Amino acid sequence: MSELNLYRIHETDNVAIVLGEAKAGDTVVLGDERFAVRQDIPFGHKVALQDIPAGGAVVKYGNRTGITACDIQKGDWLHDHNILSEADNHRQYTYEPVQDAVYPGKSNATFLGYRRKSGKVGTRNYIILISGSFCTNTHMKDFAEMASKRFPKTEHFDGFLPLTHECGCGQMGEDIENVRRILGRFIGNANFGGVFFVELGCENSLYGTIEPFVRDLDPDRFEIIRMQQSDDEFEEAMEKLGRLYEKANTDRRTPCSLSDLHIAANCGGSDAFSGITGNCLMGRLADHLVGEHGATVNITEVPEMFGAEHILMNRARNRETFEKVVGLIDGFKNYIEKYGASASGNPSQGNRKGGISTIEEKALGSIQKGGNCAVMDVIPYGEQAAEHGFNLVWGPGSDLVGVTAQIAAGATMVIFITGRGTPVAYAAPTFKIATNNAIYEKKTGWMDFNAGTLLNGDDLAKLEEELYRQVIELAEGKRTASNERMGYYQIALLRDGVTL
Repeated sequence: MSELNLYRIHETDNVAIVLGEAKAGDTVVLGDERFAVRQDIPFGHKVALQDIPAGGAVVKYGNRTGITACDIQKGDWLHDHNILSEADNHRQYTYEPVQDAVYPGKSNATFLGYRRKSGKVGTRNYIILISGSFCTNTHMKDFAEMASKRFPKTEHFDGFLPLTHECGCGQMGEDIENVRRILGRFIGNANFGGVFFVELGCENSLYGTIEPFVRDLDPDRFEIIRMQQSDDEFEEAMEKLGRLYEKANTDRRTPCSLSDLHIAANCGGSDAFSGITGNCLMGRLADHLVGEHGATVNITEVPEMFGAEHILMNRARNRETFEKVVGLIDGFKNYIEKYGASASGNPSQGNRKGGISTIEEKALGSIQKGGNCAVMDVIPYGEQAAEHGFNLVWGPGSDLVGVTAQIAAGATMVIFITGRGTPVAYAAPTFKIATNNAIYEKKTGWMDFNAGTLLNGDDLAKLEEELYRQVIELAEGKRTASNERMGYYQIALLRDGVTL
């Protein structure tokens, strides 16, 4: 029989994480206490620290993460086979503001970024190729490949990105309006030194339907092709992309306030360690960037707030913002109910294999990415941030759809925390943080930073200092993210309606 250590997050928790593969009868150790586990328990999964009656609360992160489906004895394996979620229940909320929330500060610190005509600042200088519909996807890829050969990357130009998607035709009502709104906001992102809009000519989302939603787009950095009207779309595309290239290649980085930095924090392929290593480390970084420098950090994954929403609500900067957070949560629950779905379906197979049992447990780990920051505002889907500091963006747990909304909200960098590992990438530098040593060492090409060393006893403050240094280097282009090294960039748009 072996002896394994346990990790308890909060002193009130009645469960702990097993730091190894436990076999029935193995001894586990928590401080001065030793006891035997009653079943085999996989690495990273939960063991009961006390008897819990059927219907009793399972407590982790100092909060309720579900109820037991049967009587539980000390030493039992607790997972989705004997824990029930309560996340679908609508709740009444009371605003009880905390006193230690971190508000945006001010400093003289700067980083080297691309100041746009709108006044906003990018961390990269891309030319994107984008369309209102899927009809032009193959042409956009061909145009980008041809342009990349003719107009190479330089010290001041980061390349052509063909951002294909599967929407834009066969939609109606609010569904198609969502597509138009998010594309309009998205193309004004400060990372884009040029925008080439590729139009077929007969789709539902012609540029004229998107233009009313456009913000912060420099008209001198915009070109459009209507392929059905073009005698030679390839020749015309190269001419127009060449004009954009000439302008973008004249851009230079200049010192910009750190308050102009806008980061999207997201997580995917989460495991039991996400909330205690990678997300926790991101939260420390958020407190630093927001609290000391007035930077902006946004998070989304609204269903991955269910069960932890009261914490975010009580960090709302005022009652009006509190009501916005309540509306965010209740509105997303209504959206789920409209389709007869359940939030308990959010944890993926990988999440569950990694030790996450309920959406409440996942949420309490997920919101660690915001640290102790005050919630400054709630941003509707397809809208842009108006407040510096920590913002919540309406978006699903589906990473690609959610991060696209975060970029549309203004983020120019993505910090993505993963425990299971994923090569997914977005239309911005995507800096991947591993939550455990095993995935970092196995998938070095997918990763940028290892937070798993916290489990070895590494100092949290020192690791946060190193993360901060690398993030600033990334913002200044002195460091590349894993997606940039692999040449991976993607977007996806929310669907909320029928396809005709």
